[in-house]
Amino acid sequence: SLTVNVAGQKRKEKVILPSSLQGTKPSSIPNKKIEDPVAGKIKTSSLATTGQDLTGFHLIPPRVTFGVLKEGCTYATTVIMKNVGVNFSRFRVKQPPPHTGLRVMYTPGPVAAGLQVELEIEIFAMITGGEDAGGLEEVSHDIEILTETDTLLLPVKANILC
Repeated sequence: SLTVNVAGQKRKEKVILPSSLQGTKPSSIPNKKIEDPVAGKIKTSSLATTGQDLTGFHLIPPRVTFGVLKEGCTYATTVIMKNVGVNFSRFRVKQPPPHTGLRVMYTPGPVAAGLQVELEIEIFAMITGGEDAGGLEEVSHDIEILTETDTLLLPVKANILC
């Protein structure tokens, strides 16, 4: 139960459920639904009665924060993209502009239901502005991941130490 803790005592603060359990995908833009003549309707009773959308991907973690980075160095982290649908699905990543210093490396191709792929987010820490910003410059960009059902936005933030 969400009202009591493991010891059976009443909780003092509210439990925040992860977005994957809430049934919503943060930072996503739905695409216009195109009728897929191959997929057809789901007639399995266990799947037909669920209120959740049975297509799409979830990003783990849903946002990337690099923290404070040293200028001139390259940093990388991995984001897992899991197919939570019942059919295989395809995706592609719209590469960020070069002035952000960001680059996404991944293996293109279909992802089977329940499987996941890794996206490697790489940033080259560079100062783009000519003026002095007080020692720190913030880089913030939303990486667009285009899937068959929606466009996922992966927010990436970093502070570059000059």
